[in-house]
Amino acid sequence: MATVAFVVHQFHAEAPSIAERAAAWLRARGHVAVHLDDTAPPDAPGGTEGGPGRGAPEGRGPRPLGEGVDLAVSLGGDGTMLRTVALACAQGVPVLGVNLGRLGYLTEIEPHALEAALERFLAGDYGVEERMTLEVALEPAAGGAARQHGTVVLNEAVVEKTVPGHTIRVAASIAGRPFVTFAADGLLVCTPTGSTAYNLSAHGPVLSPGLRAMVLTPVSPHMLFDRPLVLDAEQWVRLELLDPRPAVLVLDGQSVDVLEPGDAVVCRTGPAAARLVTFGPRDFFSILRARFHLADR
Repeated sequence: MATVAFVVHQFHAEAPSIAERAAAWLRARGHVAVHLDDTAPPDAPGGTEGGPGRGAPEGRGPRPLGEGVDLAVSLGGDGTMLRTVALACAQGVPVLGVNLGRLGYLTEIEPHALEAALERFLAGDYGVEERMTLEVALEPAAGGAARQHGTVVLNEAVVEKTVPGHTIRVAASIAGRPFVTFAADGLLVCTPTGSTAYNLSAHGPVLSPGLRAMVLTPVSPHMLFDRPLVLDAEQWVRLELLDPRPAVLVLDGQSVDVLEPGDAVVCRTGPAAARLVTFGPRDFFSILRARFHLADR
């Protein structure tokens, strides 16, 4: 008997009915189905003006996954997939993505194929693709102990401005050594998986998702050095916010902290990888061609 948790985008008209159909299919075969609501609103921004109160998470997203879950099924777009991975990663639960969104970089199947995919999973006829994650900690300016953000970061961490029309200043250090102070709208650190998200719109490089590397990309930099950097996965990045303006820390599209000058954000390779269910080799470059309508000359 298997336990399958469905994380359902409640703002998508089809998601609840698809989940109920699949849950009924599982129960008819003696398995357990659990329903979790993904309560983040549609088109949640990558960064918001001001964000939540200092140290206070937005409080969105599904409740904890629970013990004894064998598979988490994400029913939504890539945003729902990110939040499902955040729930499942620490417990090592594999995640199956069902694409109900627009892009679907992370999702594996379309809704009509869900029952067939569940049948293959229950029979052991599947693979697991591991993706690098980020561990993010905040070092407060007051000199208090650094605190880990519990959210598993699959795409990116962003230090982003909150005041329209003005830049922020961020001193970047790499592996404990000062690198450069950026004047920009923001600065992001992404995984290879996240290289096709915010990083891509900020003109950062696209990385093959199986790599272990981090990308440091300035967002709308106001300086001559405006190039992204690709770093070894064993290196780590420290981003210290300098005077005079505040910023917001955004993890995988969710604003989690307001930063004041002197606060620093430290990004390292996460201790656990995200585990994505696959049914055969995943052709990342074919997905890239299709999403961007690339064609041969």
